[in-house]
Amino acid sequence: MEPIGEKEIRASFVNCSKGEARRISLPRELPELAWSELDFLGWRDPGAPDRGYLVTEREGDLVGLTLRTPQSAHRSFTKTTACAMCLTGHPGSGVSLLAAPKAGASGRQGNTVGAYFCSDLACSLYLRGKKQTGLLRYEESLTLDERITRTLTNVHLFVDKVLAA
Repeated sequence: MEPIGEKEIRASFVNCSKGEARRISLPRELPELAWSELDFLGWRDPGAPDRGYLVTEREGDLVGLTLRTPQSAHRSFTKTTACAMCLTGHPGSGVSLLAAPKAGASGRQGNTVGAYFCSDLACSLYLRGKKQTGLLRYEESLTLDERITRTLTNVHLFVDKVLAA
């Protein structure tokens, strides 16, 4: 992924108001990120741990999504230990159910789309072995490039569901 500036990130959000996008806490380390190792930008808000954000390139445009941990997920245990995006296995609470309000009128009516993500949204780093989960990685015959393509396909399918009317 190419480096993205604060202005472009804030303008990319499709499922929140412009005012909400202006108030999003961006990663402090944004200028120092290893952009070449990121397939999408994902982060959790340290001041509001139930919130997360995802920005990806989709058909030449940046698309940003606000994510939240559903209230019911706070009280119950996670039903899976594998991220649905990158298929990385995690022990304990390393996977979180995150819900994105749908874009447009459907989202304003309270409709959401949910999926299980790496809790820290660092799928790209787990794929490349830059972050470890403490579990042994699944032996896969796919190359790194194929695993990256699979992850981006899963992320883009999620984005498509959020954008669907």
